Amino acid sequence: MNTQKPRVLFLSHGGGPLPVLGDEGHLEMVEKLKDLALKLPKPSAILLISAHWEDELVCITSARHPSLIYDYYGFPKESYDIKYPCNGEPSLAREVDRVLTNAGIETELNEDHGFDHGLFIPLKIMYPEADIPCVEISLLNTLDPLEHINIGSALADINYDNLLIIGSGFSFHNMRAFFVKDTAETISMNEQFEQWLSDTCSNKDLSDTVRTDRLVKWESAPYARYCHPREEHLLPLHVCYGVHQSYCNEYVELNIMNKKSSFYLW
Repeated sequence: MNTQKPRVLFLSHGGGPLPVLGDEGHLEMVEKLKDLALKLPKPSAILLISAHWEDELVCITSARHPSLIYDYYGFPKESYDIKYPCNGEPSLAREVDRVLTNAGIETELNEDHGFDHGLFIPLKIMYPEADIPCVEISLLNTLDPLEHINIGSALADINYDNLLIIGSGFSFHNMRAFFVKDTAETISMNEQFEQWLSDTCSNKDLSDTVRTDRLVKWESAPYARYCHPREEHLLPLHVCYGVHQSYCNEYVELNIMNKKSSFYLW
């Protein structure tokens, strides 16, 4: 039986398919993801929480060969021909279902749902061979931060050796802000929230009680609602934090589409 908690990574996955299309605004992100893949021991399986799937309960992909969902619009034709033929992992899906159910969290095994771009875009960069089986789970559509920390806490009990849990979101996700000219004020707003987020996740001097409270009350952070008008891209971080409920081992600062962004590794 595996007694160690899984490795956990929160990543900012960028804009739709652009990271794999050579977009200049994503070059640093691609480089950092490749670096992480080389640094981490290659996992036996990946469990990914995607910002692009919400439901009334935690849904879990359980098919052996899930399809891809091209859940983005208005991109070049080649964006819809991207392939990532990784397998699913039904045994891992059942184990996820078990630990969440034991924690009193409602779940559903779903054989029909495929992998959205929150999974296949970053993993195509990190593990282009597509030889690691994957399971994806949804957020809860309540978007309640404590509920998502509790999901992570339950996932800490997964009995699966050499598992990597990934929260695929974006530490900055104001879509309108990506398409208007930056000002000194908007740059400062982005930077102040990122500073708060990196301090919350990495500061060893914070007690874990304070750290949890800060993440639950994330809307009180500087310019939180400017950076996240809607929080679905932040909540995969709450799930990631919930697994270990401690400061992260490492965080990565980077620029994505001219916005300061971050990754966190436990």
